[in-house]
Amino acid sequence: MTTPLLVIASRNVKKVGEIAELLAPRGVDVRSVSEFDGVPDVVEDGTTFGENAALKATQTARILGQWALGEDSGLCVDALDGEPGIYSARFSGEEATDQANNQLLIERLADVPSTRRGAHYVCHVAVSDPEGGVRLSVEANCHGRIVDQPRGENGFGYDPHFLLPEYHRTFGELAAVVKRHLSHRARAFERLIPELVGILGG
Repeated sequence: MTTPLLVIASRNVKKVGEIAELLAPRGVDVRSVSEFDGVPDVVEDGTTFGENAALKATQTARILGQWALGEDSGLCVDALDGEPGIYSARFSGEEATDQANNQLLIERLADVPSTRRGAHYVCHVAVSDPEGGVRLSVEANCHGRIVDQPRGENGFGYDPHFLLPEYHRTFGELAAVVKRHLSHRARAFERLIPELVGILGG
């Protein structure tokens, strides 16, 4: 039996790496869209994480004629009315970096006491068949709060500022093997993988 191929509609090396690690035990061959020539970037003009995930999955699937997975995730901060939300990756502008995004986040929360810094990560995953039809769609959250000082070198994005109170650690401090069980992405894939393996025939 040939190993099923799943193209991840992301050029984020760390994100693709996390997804590949989650799927590796199930015998799925995971490739980043960056490994294929001539695939344009998807315009993420949806208004929700779900819409953007579906756009990534379906457009990539149609262009390549392969099963494709689109994932959209971000940080929603209670005191900022859910911002940065779907704009998490470009919170500080079109040329945003993790450092610039985190700096803006902490600036925006300067007058907010720690007791009101609740936040949650959202991960929405959509899987498209090669014809561009969404076959699976799941969403999961992970709740925590924002701390001023970055802690830890692991993860990416807002991870060094996202504290899991029950573990007294930020995502940036957690080992990858621990984060794979606790994160919003891990929780979404825990629900997704059994169905995904079923439809891919893996």
